[in-house]
Amino acid sequence: MSDQEKNYILVSACLLGDNCKYNGGNNYVEHIERLKERYTIIPCCPEVLGGLTTPRAPAERIQEYVRCASGEDVTKEFHRGALMALALVEKYHCRYAVLKSRSPSCGKGQIYDGTFSKRLVDGNGVTTELLLKHGIQVYTEHDIENNIL
Repeated sequence: MSDQEKNYILVSACLLGDNCKYNGGNNYVEHIERLKERYTIIPCCPEVLGGLTTPRAPAERIQEYVRCASGEDVTKEFHRGALMALALVEKYHCRYAVLKSRSPSCGKGQIYDGTFSKRLVDGNGVTTELLLKHGIQVYTEHDIENNIL
């Protein structure tokens, strides 16, 4: 079977248990494992792909910018990571992505508001926004909790 015939899906690496979360931990979600029944999983952490270290300062998106609580602008790294995630999607012909909710990279529908107060606002993370613009169906770990794609 060629790569084009296989069903590939992009998944946030932290949801798979990779310790790439900003604080050095992960966001492992057991039900994500069920995706392996139908897909070959392509793990991806856009923040790491964009050049940020683990651990790293927490960051939040404020309109078109991504900043750390200290004020450091990490927008460039987030955009670089989003482009690299898109390259993976294109390389493996992924039609779907399951990404970490509320993240400034991967959040879909709601993300933290940029005040570091855990308040949510409507919006998407940088990577999610780019993937959606390219026709990729993006889900969060909550969207697929009771539903396999």
